[in-house]
Amino acid sequence: MSTTTTTPTTPLGGPGLPQERRIVTAIPGPRSAELLARKAAAVPSGVGHTVPVHAVAAGGGVVVDADGNSLIDLGAGIAVTSVGNAHPAVVAAVQAQVAQFTHTCFMISPYESYVAVAEALNRLTPGDHEKKTALFNSGAEAVENAVKIARKATGRQAVVAFDHGYHGRTNLTMALTAKSMPYKSGFGPFAPEIYRAPLSYPFRDGLSGPDAAARAISLIEKQIGADNLAAVIIEPIQGEGGFIVPADGFLSALVDWCRENGVVFIADEVQTGFARTGAMFASEHFGIVPDLITTAKGIAAGLPLAAVTGRAEIMDASHPGGLGGTYGGNPIACAAALAAIDAFENEGLIERAQQLGARLTRRLNDLRDADPRVGDVRGRGAMVAAEFVDPETGAPDAALTAAVAKACIAEGVIVLTCGTYGNVIRFLPPLAIGDELLDEGLDVVAAALGRL
Repeated sequence: MSTTTTTPTTPLGGPGLPQERRIVTAIPGPRSAELLARKAAAVPSGVGHTVPVHAVAAGGGVVVDADGNSLIDLGAGIAVTSVGNAHPAVVAAVQAQVAQFTHTCFMISPYESYVAVAEALNRLTPGDHEKKTALFNSGAEAVENAVKIARKATGRQAVVAFDHGYHGRTNLTMALTAKSMPYKSGFGPFAPEIYRAPLSYPFRDGLSGPDAAARAISLIEKQIGADNLAAVIIEPIQGEGGFIVPADGFLSALVDWCRENGVVFIADEVQTGFARTGAMFASEHFGIVPDLITTAKGIAAGLPLAAVTGRAEIMDASHPGGLGGTYGGNPIACAAALAAIDAFENEGLIERAQQLGARLTRRLNDLRDADPRVGDVRGRGAMVAAEFVDPETGAPDAALTAAVAKACIAEGVIVLTCGTYGNVIRFLPPLAIGDELLDEGLDVVAAALGRL
């Protein structure tokens, strides 16, 4: 670790940044502290932050702050900068598009890049059926529109979401989201006709996939009725809810039931999509083909873009003008997405996610074997989590989780917590991170846990 105290100049971003953990001040340093004070004065307290620094550059597996500290990035902006921050092809595509035009509104004057992104998603998402895609700005927008489309296509109103699910912060998506704090508390009333079913959570329920599915389906049939149900929406691997991987057979049984009952099956792949799990989409791990799939985050390497892709006959259910938005499918974001998709397909990033996942899982399982406070290690690809518990009772230990995360950040490693009970640390490194940097970050995590 460097001990230099020279005042740094602002570095360039992108993969050319030195790939090192470098601490030159306490975190936060004086410049970040000054900017945090400005944030507190200008930005509502409801807009929180996890890491007490202000970023000035990022690339590969590091984020550099305003004081010159270089932090190992194990969060990737919550699975957004999967191809790496400031990927050269993305930068070039964005610069070229900005020089051409920045906006026309696709609903006013269409442009090719929107269509090209739609074509790519129609080709890449699971299933060989005819598909169509509509573009939006955020994951929450995509989820809202998927529900709109499903309701229009079926003529039904009810929607089922699942325990531990997270789908966004708009009114409808808050209703779909399971966790109250900080996402829902005090913000109601919420959109009606939203129901919740139990998830498969192998670490805590001990059920097989088919048994967990039978439990959920029984509740749906008894409390809602298939004839009233427009859609079932689920993250194939839960994100904010704790990176919960359902038992084998759970998702496929739900899909089969939806097919038998004319219910639209929506896979929310906002966090799991685009090579994150070691497949282009997490649905592939479970052999399922969603009717509709929502994507965002990694799709455009940091620019705001989201999509709903699905069966053409369902996507076409809406009347003209029923879907869209002023900025949906912005040309700059589309340019970034096309460059990012090319990187996912042609730079070995799916394989890289698998390699990172093996490394993460091995190291975290070693921790679990050595420390009973690590109750579970789970995930797929470069989307892996450790759940912290009281070793005597198995109860969630949110205090330990928060302490470990805080200690890691103080030592220059960005980690994120999640989970309904706040007792999970999730690992979402950029797929551009190097092995040595990842290992050093995990060394810091292990040391922090040992000290606590």
